[in-house]
Amino acid sequence: MSISPNPPPPSDRSYYAAVNPAPPPRPALDGAQRADVAIVGAGLTGLSAALRLAEQGVSVRVLEQARVGWGASGRNGGQVHTGQRRDQDELERTVGKADARKLWDMAEDAKALLRSLMQSHQIDCAYEPGLIHADHKQSFVEENRAYAEKLARDYDYGLVAPLDRDELRALVKTDQYFGGTIDRGAGHLDPLALTYGLARAAEAAGAVIHEGARVRRLRHGARPVLETDGGALSADTVLICTDGLLEGVEPTVERHVMPIANHIATTAPLGDRLQEVLTSRAAVSDSRFVVYYFRPTPDGRLLFGGGETYSTKLPRDVSPLVRRHLANVFPQFADIPFEHAWGGILGVTQTRQPFVRAVRPNVLTAAGYSGQGVLLAPMFGTILAEAVKGRLDRFDLLAKLPVPAFPGGTWLRKPILVAAMSYFALRDRL
Repeated sequence: MSISPNPPPPSDRSYYAAVNPAPPPRPALDGAQRADVAIVGAGLTGLSAALRLAEQGVSVRVLEQARVGWGASGRNGGQVHTGQRRDQDELERTVGKADARKLWDMAEDAKALLRSLMQSHQIDCAYEPGLIHADHKQSFVEENRAYAEKLARDYDYGLVAPLDRDELRALVKTDQYFGGTIDRGAGHLDPLALTYGLARAAEAAGAVIHEGARVRRLRHGARPVLETDGGALSADTVLICTDGLLEGVEPTVERHVMPIANHIATTAPLGDRLQEVLTSRAAVSDSRFVVYYFRPTPDGRLLFGGGETYSTKLPRDVSPLVRRHLANVFPQFADIPFEHAWGGILGVTQTRQPFVRAVRPNVLTAAGYSGQGVLLAPMFGTILAEAVKGRLDRFDLLAKLPVPAFPGGTWLRKPILVAAMSYFALRDRL
């Protein structure tokens, strides 16, 4: 078997890559191969699906264009939120209260699945509980207090506690926020460690992972064929699990899921200085449409994410972009040195609902997590595996979520999204 040279990551300065030594390269696809199920993408979705299917004796091969965890799964902010990407009020309006409840329960099951995966496969991904939602506008404070009450009353979820301005400032040392909530049932983790752990578990169950195996073409038919530079893989079913990093393979997915780049940096270990900005171990995510998010790392750094761009080509140095946003929240750290700064590509949809569909009877996809993938992707991979085995209830529920194609398809989706995001970024500042 040949080993294909792996393309460089979007940035070689990822904190996660520094603290998680990469496993040896896996062989590329070589020649004509066959599997019951072929999976495109070795991130949290694809690896979770591969693990579940392999545990049931299904022959599975995973094609990854670069390395395991190279995409958003191994490069994100590591936050584990509660619920789906849209809140329960929105889901009730969209799909009705009964299905909204099922989607809530699915998201809670996703938390249980994460705990189970970490425990049963001994995946140490530094999980810590606690997620603060910080309101950057006064008008949002009462809305989020009412939403916390709704979750306790209607969804039996009493783990979200309101924070007034002083309570929030005691935890997050900035005058940018007017209040918020703290969710004791949410948390944060090292996403690359989780992704590496799922890959090990999937391989131990019998799945085969090919790296340096970018899919160049998908030939549809009764038995689809995925073509790479080095080989061809035929399968009864294909699962497309690439989120924002699919290009030129399946137009239906590309019309509904748009890649955007997000940027993150970490400081050096701060010791007692970390208390100047964060006094708890909880992660923080704010109410901006173009969200700021930050958290302490296990070794005492500040990890800060902010600033989106609308290209799969990342800046050579993302530090200045992140620093501008960090200084907006924590002016006391405006000049603090960064040890790591990197970007990653994620997929978003028009409605910020995930795109889970049967593209064809034997080609399924789950993508467009719009920033909620750490929680949802392992569960949605499991749901794809269920669908392959004939259980469609949860897959069909997700397929009900409205996810229209971007106007103009792949040609106009970028300028339309840029205009929309620019509008919302302006609204964040007003």
